[in-house]
Amino acid sequence: MPETTRSVYDFEATDIQGNPCPLSTFNGRVLLIVNVASRCGFTRQYNGLQALQDRFHDRGFDVLGFPCNQFGNQEPDDEAGIAAFCATTFQVTFPMFAKVEVNGAGAHPLFRHLKVAAPGLLGSQTIKWNFTKFLVNRHGRVMGRHAPNVAPETIAGEIEALLAMPGDV
Repeated sequence: MPETTRSVYDFEATDIQGNPCPLSTFNGRVLLIVNVASRCGFTRQYNGLQALQDRFHDRGFDVLGFPCNQFGNQEPDDEAGIAAFCATTFQVTFPMFAKVEVNGAGAHPLFRHLKVAAPGLLGSQTIKWNFTKFLVNRHGRVMGRHAPNVAPETIAGEIEALLAMPGDV
């Protein structure tokens, strides 16, 4: 299936506990998919991501966090360490996944899809740093990409608009 016709629901990832998780589990929900890291200058964005999760979860929204160690070795811990850090430091309750690569030959298929569906500046498909954010509608279509320096709270209006759209269109 060509990347442009696929949905994020067509992919599977491993959750942070090591269990397979078909993303179809999130079918019908608006998603913000983010490559995260625990030792990055943007790590405090976990607070904003959790605030979005708290604010919109009951209306059909989830943040999905994918740790990545491809940028400056800023996510060196294993999954247990990452889970503990996120829970104790930022009280993260949104779904977290096993570490992935987002660029290069070893890039997770989901991130290959996200980059094709929503290229970056000047059409670049490379993810430049941690905390790049991909906004996905209820149908699994990528609706936008936000750079690492975009604070999560500034995306709230876009999330609100996607949540207001009917899920069966």
